[in-house]
Amino acid sequence: MYFKRKVYEKLLEWKERYADKYAVLLEGARRVGKSTIAEHFAATEYRSYILIDFGAASPEICSCFDDIHNPDLFFLRLQAITGISLYEHESVLIFDEVQLFPKARQAIKQLVKYGKYHYIETGSLISIKKNVKNILIPSEEMRIPVYPMDYEEFCDAAGGNYFLLKTLFDSKKSIGQQVNRTLMRDVRKYMAVGGMPQAVEAYVAGENFAMIDQVKRQIIYLYEEDFKKIDASGRLSAMYHAIPAQLSRDFRRYRISTAVGKKKSSKEDHLLYDLIDSKTVLPCYNTKDPGVSLSLTKDLDSFKLYIADTGLFVTLLFIDRPVTENELYAKLLSDKLPANLGYLYENLVAQMLTAAGRELYYHTWEKEGSSHYYEIDFLISNGSKVSAIEVKSSGTGKHESLIGFAEKYAKNSRDSIIISQKDIDRKGGLMYLPVYLTPFLTLENIS
Repeated sequence: MYFKRKVYEKLLEWKERYADKYAVLLEGARRVGKSTIAEHFAATEYRSYILIDFGAASPEICSCFDDIHNPDLFFLRLQAITGISLYEHESVLIFDEVQLFPKARQAIKQLVKYGKYHYIETGSLISIKKNVKNILIPSEEMRIPVYPMDYEEFCDAAGGNYFLLKTLFDSKKSIGQQVNRTLMRDVRKYMAVGGMPQAVEAYVAGENFAMIDQVKRQIIYLYEEDFKKIDASGRLSAMYHAIPAQLSRDFRRYRISTAVGKKKSSKEDHLLYDLIDSKTVLPCYNTKDPGVSLSLTKDLDSFKLYIADTGLFVTLLFIDRPVTENELYAKLLSDKLPANLGYLYENLVAQMLTAAGRELYYHTWEKEGSSHYYEIDFLISNGSKVSAIEVKSSGTGKHESLIGFAEKYAKNSRDSIIISQKDIDRKGGLMYLPVYLTPFLTLENIS
């Protein structure tokens, strides 16, 4: 099943403006839909295409790349083997799972220079870096990130009214408890299912949540197999699995030593970079001085990690059970899970901000005369102004960190926002927004 994806528009722009000079690499985690998007785009926008899946390519296909110095012969052989005719400036080649055959990626430079066809590469980056040590990475390569389906794409697939949310956000007015409860239940469906296309397909097909959970478990098992290719000891997998637990314990930063069960070394640091490169996680960096700059003052040694897909996060929470029962999902949909699962909403906000094109930052600072500290969950900037975001499952409680941030960085602070399940509201200098409005948090239209 093909779902409408925003990356399609980016591919259209690439085809119109850049494809004669650059190949495009769709990069992302396993199972986010890269191959499906590439083939649908090729079938829709080109007269013909050749798809080479390097996970299953025959030796005959692979041997064609031995003659890449002679492009005419290369393309004659490809057409003869596949039985597909190529047309100048009207055909595209898809190199699927290109990380499995680095020679094809290295060939991009010469193929683009040849000038007759276009090229789309897809790859799961957990193993790309491992397989490019002895090849020249082509400069004639544009990268487009592919994430799990965002909330808008999910609503489009599942029949939700996403455009209503934009109208509500622009109005900044309360919509009433009944409507808010309905919209919150809708976004909790997204939390439960997530944005992995296979899970969304199962949901749209009417499968129960036990079956959907099984789909997500299979994706996690695939990730674990990829992690083992990088690190057979299991430490990389342990780092991934430790994310929900570390968020639940409200650590100031992600602790590698806690995840792997021993003192951190340079080897664990390298594994961490591999984990981030895999696109299965979202790094959120502590910025030392948000009054100056978020990106320029980020602390590379102090960060949190979130799961790139909140649906997978839910499954990881209960991965120790044989299969997550429908009852657990029923509790999530009706908001009856334990209150201490607020970090689940935090992960959702991280995913939504990333899908909106934001890098993730947070900020901590010490309380005077105390061993405790203040913490802002997320910061988003526009120019010299910064908005602080606190995520709550209920929206109630104290908000000392937000108030303290507004005072400490008064010259640069713009909005203090509480994202929760509560209706839109303004109170005591704080703006309350329900979590389903997170995708619209661009500073141009917050206030």
